[in-house]
Amino acid sequence: MLHLAQDQEADRLLSEDPLALLIGLVLDQQIPLERAFSAPRELRERLGGSLDVGQIASMDPDELVAAFVARPALHRFPAANARRVQELCRRIVDDFDGDPAKVWETARDGDELLGRIRSLPGFGEQKARIFVGLLGKQLGVRPPGWQDAAGKFGRAGTYMSIADIVDEDSLGRVRAYKQQMKAAAKA
Repeated sequence: MLHLAQDQEADRLLSEDPLALLIGLVLDQQIPLERAFSAPRELRERLGGSLDVGQIASMDPDELVAAFVARPALHRFPAANARRVQELCRRIVDDFDGDPAKVWETARDGDELLGRIRSLPGFGEQKARIFVGLLGKQLGVRPPGWQDAAGKFGRAGTYMSIADIVDEDSLGRVRAYKQQMKAAAKA
């Protein structure tokens, strides 16, 4: 089971529902990662108990924004992220037959996997590589070349990103690494 939200119910949802995991990744910017990865569980509750890619893709955008904005807001920038999540769902409906897992399950190799993820709303180059690393290290998604596609995030024994978080200790190590990187960038 994933340990990104550091909350058993939220982590179970991330582990079992590919859409929840993708939404958490979209939201994982400019807020604490536990908050980002807990948000899909909260969104599911606000949408009546399910995260349905087709429902989110086709719902009134203002209704989705209202679900994101309701207190506590699901993100520091809830309206922008509601639009990003809706666009993500539309892409999944259009490009992957409404099945979020097809983003990674049908990729022939690491390059195709990276390209698919990078093309999704909310995924830049680094986040896409981190997700490839997470898929390979923790979810067993390892098409040929996945480690090359993940770059440094695919290496074993590192504590650089969410790909490496498997418990509270590894979360602390990842946070320490990120603080070192910020300090080095300021120097």
